[in-house]
Amino acid sequence: MPTSSKRSQPARRFQPEGTVYLVDDDASVLRALTRLLQSAGYLVRAFATGEDFLAEVEPSGAPSCLLVDLRMPGLSGLELQDLVVERGLDVAIVFISGRADLQSGIRAMKGGAIDFLEKPVSEHALLDAVARALDRDRTRRAERAERALLGSRLKTLTPRERDVFGLIVTGLLNKQVGAELGTSEKTIKVHRSRVMQKMAAGSVAELVRMADKLGRAE
Repeated sequence: MPTSSKRSQPARRFQPEGTVYLVDDDASVLRALTRLLQSAGYLVRAFATGEDFLAEVEPSGAPSCLLVDLRMPGLSGLELQDLVVERGLDVAIVFISGRADLQSGIRAMKGGAIDFLEKPVSEHALLDAVARALDRDRTRRAERAERALLGSRLKTLTPRERDVFGLIVTGLLNKQVGAELGTSEKTIKVHRSRVMQKMAAGSVAELVRMADKLGRAE
């Protein structure tokens, strides 16, 4: 259950965007966390078990965060994390636990958890962790959407334009690209112009950044 102190700084208010899923077998903890998060403006869905969460939650396009207890009857928090990843639910995870150990914490973070909090956790620390998780999830979704858009643009290039694209982003000049492909510099200029237009790139530097993002998606 979150704790507070008169001497501590008041919890910050965060932009209420996204859903926070709570999973904890302690009903009193669920109620307290639900009240706290709702007071901060978040949409909250609470579950007593990991099985209940998996039965009701489907992949969503909206930013989301899973706040889950480490040790629970049935599915543990770590087992739930594994299933969330396996099913592609695409949700940022924050763990809370009253009996945390180093090995569990390491496994959780390696599995992609945003934070690992020990009970009793302060309101400020909990809200801060949730905000960071939602921010991370929001950024990850935006990056994925951008890669998808770039991938769709890349598919519009002809095979020769893709060859030109691949050579341009390595820093070669038109003349050098022409030599590599066995064609004239003038022809390469035409292909290069079409590549820039189809990829919606305003400069070669921007085209290089696009290639880097596409490369990381492969």
